[in-house]
Amino acid sequence: MFVGRGVSTSAGMKRWIPFVKAAPLVSVVRLQGMIGAAGRGALSDQSLAPVLERAFRRGRPQMVALEINSPGGSPVQSSLIGARIRRLSEETKVPVVAFVEDVAASGGYWLAAAADEIFVDDSSFVGSIGVISSGFGAHVFLARQGIERRVHTAGKSKSMMDPFRPEKEEDVARLTRMLDQIHGHFIDHVRTRRGPKLAENPDLFTGEIWVGRSACEVGLADGVTHLVPEMKARFGDKVQFRRYGMRRPLTQRLGMALATDAMATVEERAEFARFGL
Repeated sequence: MFVGRGVSTSAGMKRWIPFVKAAPLVSVVRLQGMIGAAGRGALSDQSLAPVLERAFRRGRPQMVALEINSPGGSPVQSSLIGARIRRLSEETKVPVVAFVEDVAASGGYWLAAAADEIFVDDSSFVGSIGVISSGFGAHVFLARQGIERRVHTAGKSKSMMDPFRPEKEEDVARLTRMLDQIHGHFIDHVRTRRGPKLAENPDLFTGEIWVGRSACEVGLADGVTHLVPEMKARFGDKVQFRRYGMRRPLTQRLGMALATDAMATVEERAEFARFGL
């Protein structure tokens, strides 16, 4: 779902009147919140597809600006969204610039790296180029309650990291291999997009986080500035902005969020809380 606004009717009509030069147009796409599966209010490739299509193709924009405020989430959805941004940019020949607000960490930075340039605020959190898998273990609690967990599988690897059974070394090793593979994909993406801008810093891909100007020093960002002044500096004071963003699911807008929506909200708040937000 999408919304678009910010360009007056008269400005739109000028684009169809001969010999009248239209004001430069910048499409602004807001990427706010967790990155995850479609249908939970999170940023996903499916939910953002129509938003991004409109942003790149409607009104012949001079540039697409991404407003990013995301602590990350699904690596697959991050990759799909980032790939869509690059594909649309190349098809339409429209450059992309990212502006980080509070945080662009983990998957949030994956999205930022899809842009041609990245700008931050002095206090923005940037980076966390790593992969995490978290869970819990409840087997001791179940044993104390006299509850026995029974699992039967066909295939020795079918049951892995069961939270109701003791952790196995081979399961941890298998999970570590998978996380390392995903981490490698993340690193490749950042190296491809940022290239020679990256500093030779041993902590760059360890999950470390940088703030504001320090992110520029290690090559994860290009400068400290904000969207409106930067666009005016490039396109003049008459630049027009057309904004696009996801709408919340109807249940959330009516205050009737289901349990899954409530859990997604708790999860998102917990991720932002990692950065003191």
